[in-house]
Formats: sequence, C-alpha cells, structure tokens
Amino acid sequence: MSSRERRIVVVRHAKAGPKDVPDDFGRALADRGRADAPMTGRWLAQQGFRVDLARCSSARRTRQTWELVLPHLPEPPPTVYEDRLYDADVDDLLAILAQTPDAVTCLVLVGHNPAVHELAKGLCGDGPEPLVSRVATKFPTGAAAVLTMTGEWADVARGGARLVAFHAPRD
Repeated sequence: MSSRERRIVVVRHAKAGPKDVPDDFGRALADRGRADAPMTGRWLAQQGFRVDLARCSSARRTRQTWELVLPHLPEPPPTVYEDRLYDADVDDLLAILAQTPDAVTCLVLVGHNPAVHELAKGLCGDGPEPLVSRVATKFPTGAAAVLTMTGEWADVARGGARLVAFHAPRD
C-alpha cells in the first residue's frame, strides 16, 4: 500500500436480539450473532492487513461484535468506542472518517444499518462488478466491506474509494 493509500473496513454489528425492547442501545447479540462475529474476525485476519485503529459504536451489540472479532486479529488495534456512531447517518460517518489521524492507514468502523450500508455503497466508486453489486444490494448483519482510497482522510468522499473485498458470515 502506498503511503497515501488508506484502507477503510466497514463492519455492521452481528445479529442482535429483538428490536421491540425499550432500550435499543443496550440490545445484546443473539446466539447467531455470537457465532457469526468470530467468523468475521477470522475473515479479516485472512485478508492479511494490519489495522491501525478501530472506531466502534458504544452500543452494546456493536461492542460485543468487535470484542468477538478482536481475538482473531494478529495485532488487535487500539479501539475508540464512540456514542456518536450509534445514531449516525452516512454524512456523520463520512465526517468521522475525515477526522481520522493521518498516521492511520487502515481504519475499522463498526456501526449500524442503515448508515454503514449507505457508507459502503456511497464510498464505492469502483471495484469488481460482482462485489459492487453485492454491496449495493444488501449489507447483512456481521458483514464487512473493505475499501481503499488514495489521499488523506480529510479527502474522503462519496465515490472516492474502490471496493476490494466483501464478507458476510451467512453467505
């Protein structure tokens, strides 16, 4: 990867319990989510890149997802848990990406739909057609999209990245 190339890994939290609870922020992973999150971790490890930083929603299901992914990474990165990722929309996520420190070349962002799906679709300006179509269609729980862009984090923009890999645990 060149010194100006950046890698963005967009992860949707794994399958959570029922939505019809009073405390959505505190919803935990379902059994299926607890089984799927480690699969995403193993897949990320197989990709062979080093993650410099993770930004994760502070909601319970996203924290649990990331905590089940981390043991599978060869070099677990520092993680920042952020309340602002919980109710974020795609513009909020783009702003958060733009605030990433310049020293970071690979960032993982763990969040919620519809924002993470919209982010992955929105960033994707290029990539293998089967992957681009797949991400455009659906971003299931536990999924991870890997995108690359050239330039500084402050330059992140819609259509400015290339989709290079996609994983969904239940494919």
